[in-house]
Amino acid sequence: MTITDTWQELHTTALLGTDRRPLPPTPTGPAAEVDRSDPATALLDLAALETVRRRAGARPDPAVQPPAPAAEDTRPEPPSAAVHRLTVLLGGHLTGTANLGELLPQWLVTARRYDYRAPAAAVPALLDAARARSELRPDVVALAGPLGRWLAGQNPDWKYVHRTVTEQPAAEPDEQLWLEGLFAERVTLISRLRRTEPDAALSLLRGTWSTERAEDRLLFLDALHEGLSLADESFLEAALADRSRNVRATAAELLSTLPESALAVRMAERARAAVRLEEAGGTRLLVSPPVECDAGMQRDGIPLKSPTGRGQRAWWFGEVIAAAPLAYWTTETGLTPDQLLRLPVSDADPAGPDWAADLHEAWARAAVRQQHVGWARALLGPAPRRTGNRAAGASDTPAAGAPARLLAVLPESERAAWTAAIIQSHGLGEAFQLLGACATPWTPPLSTAVVAALERAAASGAYPWSHSGVLGMTERALAPETAPAVAALAADATPNSAWADTLARLAETLRFRAVMLAELAG
Repeated sequence: MTITDTWQELHTTALLGTDRRPLPPTPTGPAAEVDRSDPATALLDLAALETVRRRAGARPDPAVQPPAPAAEDTRPEPPSAAVHRLTVLLGGHLTGTANLGELLPQWLVTARRYDYRAPAAAVPALLDAARARSELRPDVVALAGPLGRWLAGQNPDWKYVHRTVTEQPAAEPDEQLWLEGLFAERVTLISRLRRTEPDAALSLLRGTWSTERAEDRLLFLDALHEGLSLADESFLEAALADRSRNVRATAAELLSTLPESALAVRMAERARAAVRLEEAGGTRLLVSPPVECDAGMQRDGIPLKSPTGRGQRAWWFGEVIAAAPLAYWTTETGLTPDQLLRLPVSDADPAGPDWAADLHEAWARAAVRQQHVGWARALLGPAPRRTGNRAAGASDTPAAGAPARLLAVLPESERAAWTAAIIQSHGLGEAFQLLGACATPWTPPLSTAVVAALERAAASGAYPWSHSGVLGMTERALAPETAPAVAALAADATPNSAWADTLARLAETLRFRAVMLAELAG
């Protein structure tokens, strides 16, 4: 009986039971000494002996060539105290009342600002954390450096590392990687090249464009946002005829951000036909929305049918205005954005609808798309001040339903000042999206406004969870210097109340952050 047969016999006996199937014959050698008085025990003894026989007869596997080591990372590690705190943060547990889960992103951002490399022992835990929390990935991959990329090559769970774009050393136009690499590697290559050699990235993309899948073409087009210029225009114009609707729409959006592109010029001509300045009987804007979406409009990225349920003419009108260069309006009329926004808006037909909201909303989309600070500032207007039951200034602050998106176009200091004014007059109820558009940590004036609003909210009898979104942001964004003021609010709150606990936890988190940032500063 062969070794294989013997093992199969033992396996079958174990499945059927020794009361239904006898033990295999006793082999020669030491196995003859097995006591068969207890069949179950004897079966286990025979299996143990057979295991030894099988292992003793196995041939060793060929030697495995170890992979080449990771490239050297010459950046310094953080100070030892900061490394210890990283270990605590990666543990994810609470210490006192501080919420550590909100602080790991700030540790990573700050360490990256100091150009540290992650401690080698912490890299696997960091890669696991970023696998679960995608917002951590750019910072984790940058801090992990060559070691992180090496480890990702050994563990498929960390494959996201190869498709995460960071401020790594400039990429080279690697044609072999472009032709043979995984899709994630190719996207990363194009994205990195666009930062330093945009023409080289476009050359690679041109070479394989006709053979790419539609979903891949769309993602490659998204990568062209980086370093976009008129050098990309001919490629994008060709993409307007792509067989994929989404690719066509993305190409049109990219071209509309280039005020000198042929598409932007065509949109300006359509805008001229849709809106004109009328000075007879009082200066106003007269609107004549498109009556059809012709083939040229469709080629330039305007869908024939509205996907939003709006009226067709209103939809076409909004798409034309949003894609027209904003500089056209000031050049054509000689008016500033503020002056244009204050003008009455009427339909060319006296019995037609009011187009003011549609026009301002489309201008707001154009300001965000073209990152036009002047128009974003005018559309937002001064932060409204609440007087009685009415917000002063609200009537001349269109904001077009997207104040947070417009706010993100402004310089950081303006964002913070505008949001602080809103919070001072309106409290925290309308602040969540605005605060999200502000750079962190928040400036001292904005942080002071938030603390004062928390004090008013606590005094009003509202429950903390009605402001849970803002409270979550304060843990990672409020200036640490406000910790004493927050602690004072906690002390003044009703003992053991929800506000007392919430504010005490916030104060502890702020103190933790202050120490954490000091440790990273060395």
